[in-house]
Amino acid sequence: MASHASNLWVLLGLGIAGILLAAKKLKKTIREDFGAFIEKLLLLPPPPPAPPKAPHPLTGLSFAISDLFDVTGYVTGFGHPDWVGTHEPASSTSPVVSTLVEGGATCVGKTVVDELAFSISGETKHYESPTNPAAHDRIPGGASSGAAVAVATSAVDFALGIDTVGGVRVPAGYCGVLGFKSSHGAISNAGIIPVSSSLDSVGWFARDPNTLRRVGHVLLHLPFATPRNPRQIILADDYFQLQKIPVDRITQVVIKSAEKLFGRQLLKHQNLENYFESKVPSLKEFARTKAITSTKVPTSRLLANVMQLFQRHEFLQNHGDWINTVKQAIDPVISSQLSETPELTNEEIENLNAIRNQTRAAINSLLKDDGILVIPTVPTLPPKLGSKEILSEDYQNRASSLLSIASISGCCQVTVPLGHHEKCPVSVSFIARHGGDRFLLDTVQTMYASLQENSSVISDPKSSKKTISLGESAEMAKEKGNQAFKEKQWQKAIGLYSEAIKLSDSNGTYYNNRAAAYLEIGSFLQAEEDCTKAITLDKKNVKAYLRRGTAREMLGVYKEAMDDFRHALVLEPNNKRASQSAERLRKLFQ
Repeated sequence: MASHASNLWVLLGLGIAGILLAAKKLKKTIREDFGAFIEKLLLLPPPPPAPPKAPHPLTGLSFAISDLFDVTGYVTGFGHPDWVGTHEPASSTSPVVSTLVEGGATCVGKTVVDELAFSISGETKHYESPTNPAAHDRIPGGASSGAAVAVATSAVDFALGIDTVGGVRVPAGYCGVLGFKSSHGAISNAGIIPVSSSLDSVGWFARDPNTLRRVGHVLLHLPFATPRNPRQIILADDYFQLQKIPVDRITQVVIKSAEKLFGRQLLKHQNLENYFESKVPSLKEFARTKAITSTKVPTSRLLANVMQLFQRHEFLQNHGDWINTVKQAIDPVISSQLSETPELTNEEIENLNAIRNQTRAAINSLLKDDGILVIPTVPTLPPKLGSKEILSEDYQNRASSLLSIASISGCCQVTVPLGHHEKCPVSVSFIARHGGDRFLLDTVQTMYASLQENSSVISDPKSSKKTISLGESAEMAKEKGNQAFKEKQWQKAIGLYSEAIKLSDSNGTYYNNRAAAYLEIGSFLQAEEDCTKAITLDKKNVKAYLRRGTAREMLGVYKEAMDDFRHALVLEPNNKRASQSAERLRKLFQ
C-alpha cells in the first residue's frame, strides 16, 4: 500500500510540474503540491462488483479531505499544532469520507485549513499557507484553503471542506473552481470537528460540474431522476452593489446564458433589502437589542452580524475550554474576536433562532422548488498576500453580508467560476431553497458550458475573432479526445471532450464521444446522460442510441435499453450490434 501511495504521488507531482515552471520567477518558494496537503494517506475503495452489476459511481476519482474530517488512526489537526498535540488519533472514520470511498473514490490525503477553521483568508501562521494557483500573489481563501488548491492544481478530482461562514464558497471563488455548500443538515457532520454547529455544512470542490454532481449524488444518497430546469432565475440587484468588481462583468454572463438556455421570461430582479425587511421581522428586535437605532442599518449588515454572533458563540461553546488552556497560541485576530463576543441570554438566542427560521422561510418562499437566486460570491478579487484588506471593516461587512444568506438560512449555494478579471479569478453564486441540493447541482450542470462561453466573451470584448473560432477550437479538442481514446487514456479523453462541450455545447457528437469514454470506465449514469443529450441534439444519432442502450443495460434498466436498441434498428435496419443486443435482451425476458 505504501508503494502504491508513493507512485500515486509521483504521478500527481508530474501533473502539476508545468504549473511549477511558471512559478519559478516568484520570490515565494512554492511547494510541489502548492502547500495544499498537510498529510498524505491512502484509503482505497472496495473492488468493483462483477458485471452485469453497475460499477461504483465514483470509480476512478481521487479526492482529498480538509483536516477537519476524522480518519481512523490519524489525529484530526483543526489547523493548529497544539490541537494535534492535545488530542488522540480518531477511533473511526467520518461517515462522509467512508461513503465516498465505498462509492469508488480513492482518498489520497488531508489538506490545510485555516487556524481552527475560523477565518476565510486561507493564510495560516502554523503551516505554510497554500499558494493560490490562479494568482500566486493573492490569498487562496479559507477556511478549506488546501482543498480548493488541491482541486485547482488537478492533484485530485474533488475535495471535501466545511462551510461555516464561507469556508468552501470563498476559496472556490478565489482559486477559480466550483465549490458546493450543501443544505444545512442534509449531510451528517458526524466525525467532523465542529466550528459552529448550526452553521456548519459539508461542502466539496471540483473542476467540472459533472464531478461536482456525481459526488453530490453519492453524499446526498440521491436516486436517479431526470434533471429539472429552473423556472425562475432571480438576480439580487442590491447585493451586486456590494461587489467592487464591475457588476456587468458578472450579471451579463448569467443573463446571456439564461436567455439562451431558458428564455428571457425566466429572468427576474429582486431587491433583497426590502424583501428581508418585510419577511424577517425579528431583525428589528435584533437591531433594537444591539442598540442599532441611530442610523438605518441594511438588513444585509444585520444578517452578517447574526452570522458572526452564531459563529463565535457556538465556537466558544464547542472549544472555549480548550482555548483557555492554550490562550497564548491562538491567533490574536481570532482571540480578539472571541473576547469581544458577548454572553448571550436565552432571550437573545431565541431571537437569533427566530431570525434563522424566518430567513430560511423567506428564501424558500422566494425560490420555491424551481428558483435560483443569483448573488456575488465575494466582494472583491482575492486580496494580496499579507495585505490588511481582508481584515478591514469594509471588506468584512461586504463579504459577511454576501455569505450570510446561505449560512443563516441553511440553504445550499454553489460558487461557479466565470473566467478572470485583471488576471484574477471571478465567480458568481447560485442559491436554491433549503433541501434543493439536487436541483442546484442539475442547474449548474445545465448552465456551466454556456456560462463559460459567455464569460470568455465578456471578459475580452475585443475577442470577436476568438468567438468565431470557438467551433474550430471545439473540433481541435474533440480530435485530441479521439486520439486519447484510441490510446485508451479514458480520463484524458473525457477531459478533452468536456473542453469541446464547453466551447460548443450544441454538438451531439461531443456528448456521444464522451459517453463512449464514460462507458469504458464504467460511469454508466454519466454515459446515459450524455447519450440523452446527444439524442436531443440529433434524433438520428444511431451510436447514441446504442451507447445509451448499453449504459441502461449495465444499470439494469432492461426495458428502456431494449427500446434504445430497437430504435437504432429502425434507423439502421442492418446494424448487427443493435440486432444482437435487442435479441439478447428479448431472450432475457422470455
